[in-house]
This record gives sequence, structure tokens and C-alpha cells, in this order.
Amino acid sequence: MASAPDLEERKARVRAWFEELRDSLCAAFEQIEQDYTGPLRELPEGHFARKAWTRPPDEGADGGGGVMSLMHGRVFEKVGVNASTVFGRFPSGFAKEIPGAADDPRYWASGISTVAHPRSPRVPAAHFNTRYVVTTKSWLGGGGDLTPTIASQRKREHPLTQMFHGDFMRACDAHDPTYYERYSKACERYFFISHRNEPRGVGGIFYDDLNTGGWEKDFAFARDIGLAFLESYTAIVRRQMNEPWTKEEREEQLIARGRYVEFNLLYDRGTRFGLATGGNAEAILMSLPPEVRWP
Repeated sequence: MASAPDLEERKARVRAWFEELRDSLCAAFEQIEQDYTGPLRELPEGHFARKAWTRPPDEGADGGGGVMSLMHGRVFEKVGVNASTVFGRFPSGFAKEIPGAADDPRYWASGISTVAHPRSPRVPAAHFNTRYVVTTKSWLGGGGDLTPTIASQRKREHPLTQMFHGDFMRACDAHDPTYYERYSKACERYFFISHRNEPRGVGGIFYDDLNTGGWEKDFAFARDIGLAFLESYTAIVRRQMNEPWTKEEREEQLIARGRYVEFNLLYDRGTRFGLATGGNAEAILMSLPPEVRWP
């Protein structure tokens, strides 16, 4: 564990990076809204609305808060980019699940979370997050995954999937040649809907408890993964966003979104972490799509 001054510097740098990445993502998504020329171009272009929140004392949390950035537009039916920093004590039952918190439940955590639900069924949904958690231990975790909502795109060999994985592979290989295979497989295991025995999407990468003993190296990796997501997903959106789609594809999209909801409410660790630590429910549940259908 780093000395107290070094740890405080790391916290400040991580938080600043998350906020910088948030601003870059928001700017890129708003530019996409401006550049759109597809079938819904008569709709007004979207712009992010930001809403700050803090944890009130009556929630039993020690402190912290964040900023929600939410946009509803003509390309993005709903996209959120949230950054938050919170600190306090884990509830006794939940503390046992967190590294370094079983004997001392105090924690500090900062993170960024992005979830995009496009209007077009031909543009895949996407998720990205990174977090830095400090208990008696400290580590980085996160990753990104792609969720096509029509069957023709839910194949590993599809060009969009290949593009997404290829960009993450290059980012991983720049740091460790074993990272991509390891974290890609971890993503497949994590984003799996057990009660339906099916994957949520076509994967990506997912890493957790990253603490190699070289913090600068680990932080550089986390930053590069964030930039890889920014570059890759915006390119995917731009490639598909102006194509027309059918009513049948829209119906398929809405049903696929139901699977997304099921995973996030039943299995997602970030959802459980946020709710267990007195986080803002509106920000935590930002990941849910605006319109869903179950057959």
C-alpha cells in the first residue's frame, strides 16, 4: 500500500482522469448527434444535461457524490456518462465481499460509467466503466463490452465485433501480451445471463483487482482502455447510424434490451456496489434502457 501522501495524490489523479474522460465522451457523442444525417434527422439533436448529486447524511453514508451526464437524442435514445467519488464504510455483510474490507470496512472509491442505448437497432448498445477502490488494499478495475440487439450482428465474426475487439486487443498488447486473452475471457464469463444460459452481448474486456505492484503502469493501462473505448465505439456508431431499419428490427431490439435489464438488476456488481454504499439510485440505474419489451 502506498504512503498516505502518495495515496492522496493517486486519488486526485484518478478522479481528474475520470472527469476528463467523461468530458471527452460527452463531446464525442454530442458531435455524433450533430453529424447525423439518417432517417430521424428531423428530430432535434441531443445535448447532455448534467446533474450533480451528493449523498445526504440520512443515508448513513460518510460522504461524496458525483455528476450525472444524460442525453436523449436522435442517434442516442439514451446515453449516460457518470463520474462519482464516494467514501465511507461498507455494511458489515457486504464488506466481506470486498478485498481488504473484511476487518476494516472503510473505503474510498472513484469511477466513471458509460452506457449507450442507440435508437437504431443497427447500432449496438455499449457499456464502459473504470473504478479505483481503496480499502486496506487498492486496485483498478473496469472494461467495456458491446451488445448488438439484432441477431445478424450477434456473431463474433461480424465486422463490428471484430473492430471492437481489435481496438481493445491493441490497447492491451501495448501493456502486456497476456492481457487481452485473459480479460476477454473474463468478460465472457462476467457478462453472462445465467438464468437464460446466454451471453449478454459479444464481449469486450473486463479486468478487476488490478494491482501489479506498479501503480503507474496499471493507471496507464486503465487510461488507454478508456481511450480505446472512446475511439472504437464512436467509430462503430458513425459506421451504422445513418442506415434505415425495419419495424421488425426495432421489435427485436426492444426484446434484446430486456435481457440487458435482467443482467444489470440481477448480476451486475457495479449496481450492487452502488446500492450497498448508499449511492444515487438514479445514477446507478442510468444503465437501464428507456424502452423495453418482453415477448
